[in-house]
Amino acid sequence: MLNMLQILANIIISIVVGFWIGAIAIFSIQNITAVSLKFLLWESIKLPIGVLLSFCVGGGFIVGGLLPFLLKPFKRKKKRPLRSPIDDGGYFDFDN
Repeated sequence: MLNMLQILANIIISIVVGFWIGAIAIFSIQNITAVSLKFLLWESIKLPIGVLLSFCVGGGFIVGGLLPFLLKPFKRKKKRPLRSPIDDGGYFDFDN
């Protein structure tokens, strides 16, 4: 049952990502005008909107995929020893 849920989740994620890639492709074909980004005193070269949007989406996928691995060391919890509720701290006696 769990395997079927994983397959269904993968299919849904693939459909959503495919939809967005298709939407970006259609948007970039319809808007071929060149734009440049301006930030403070820096200005980029002129690129079509679709190319710029594709780079932003690709960069977002890369950063979004790496971010959990980069933040993982900061979320460490203290390791506690495992204790059984019936364990009195002694060893099992297999002779009885």
